[in-house]
Amino acid sequence: MTSPTHGPGRATPDRADVIDKGLARVNVWGIRLIVGTIALYILGWIIGHTWVVWFPIALALVLSTLLAPPATFLRKRGFPSALAAVVVMLGFLGSIALTVYLLAPQVAGQSNDIADSAVTGVGEVRTWLQEGPLQISDGQITSAFETVQDELAARASDISAGVVTGITTITNILINLVLMLLLTFFFIKDGHRFLPWVSAIGGQRVGGHFVEVISRAWNTLGGFIRTQALVSFIDALFIGIGLVIIGVPLAIPLAILTFFAGFIPIVGAISAGAIAVLVALVTNGPTDALIVLVLIIAVQQIEGNLLSPWLQGKSMNLHAGIVLMSVTAGSTIFGITGAFLAVPVAAIVAEVFRYLNESVDREVAAAAPLQDSHGAEGPDGPAGANPALPDDVPHTRDRKTPAELRGEPDPNA
Repeated sequence: MTSPTHGPGRATPDRADVIDKGLARVNVWGIRLIVGTIALYILGWIIGHTWVVWFPIALALVLSTLLAPPATFLRKRGFPSALAAVVVMLGFLGSIALTVYLLAPQVAGQSNDIADSAVTGVGEVRTWLQEGPLQISDGQITSAFETVQDELAARASDISAGVVTGITTITNILINLVLMLLLTFFFIKDGHRFLPWVSAIGGQRVGGHFVEVISRAWNTLGGFIRTQALVSFIDALFIGIGLVIIGVPLAIPLAILTFFAGFIPIVGAISAGAIAVLVALVTNGPTDALIVLVLIIAVQQIEGNLLSPWLQGKSMNLHAGIVLMSVTAGSTIFGITGAFLAVPVAAIVAEVFRYLNESVDREVAAAAPLQDSHGAEGPDGPAGANPALPDDVPHTRDRKTPAELRGEPDPNA
């Protein structure tokens, strides 16, 4: 007994064969998923245990995206690579030193007034505790201070250990800062030689893919830094204007602090805002401090939930939801550093996937079989109407029949 057919010479497959084929594909993709997950875990484990090396490199790459364009500009004007890098680095460090120099007199001139206001504020707080709704007696306040002093004395050893740990942390920060600056210098000095080297090492076929992916990742990282600088500037501008209107001292230094703190997600904004509220509290009183707190919360909420996701998603071609989720995941897994690097890493990964998708589309278009000349319908319409075919592949409508090649009239005409 012959099996039923589904077209000339084709047997209808049995249901068991179809299910077996489907399960085989599930098994294959399951194994691939497991192997990929293990590979990612091993990669993450290696990066986590060598993060002390990768951290200054990552920071240097981020800084290089800002300093590489002016170095390239000087190099195209005839400057040697080393001289262009030195000029750009000196200009960068000089701009920071100039900013500190211009702000130092203002900070020093108002520091004594702020200190006096702080002492007065502490006295007012003590008076409010005694005469306000809490009605705390002077003896209770003194007892509370004595309790705090005794607790501090009892934990003197822990505090000393914490000071040592803090000194170690500061030392590590300084070492990473020096490494970052040195690596930045080398990146902007010799970075233009990296892509040709990658192309030569990878060969004619693979090297081109590497160069394209690295170029896209570099442009994405630069877009992130420029966008973050714009967001930080907008935050600092509106907060600075608010502080000036309220009459808070050190409004300009606090605005500049807000700008630089904007590059450190979560902690930077909280720290800069807390300092601004504290200054307003000890100089202008609790009412103005509350107004400053509302102002900072409003600006940061607009920036964090609307402005930053929209600008970053637009500049890096990422959806705002992906930006928010990447920051959440990065901060949860790697803390502050992860929150700062999460968005550019997500954008770079997205660029890699886009390039792979484009490569797959090109391969599919190049390997697409030519439609037969009998007017068979394809997925994109009639034969010869497939726009995915490359220009160097002749379309079906341009191919002649055997009769036409012999000079005879087409019998199908």
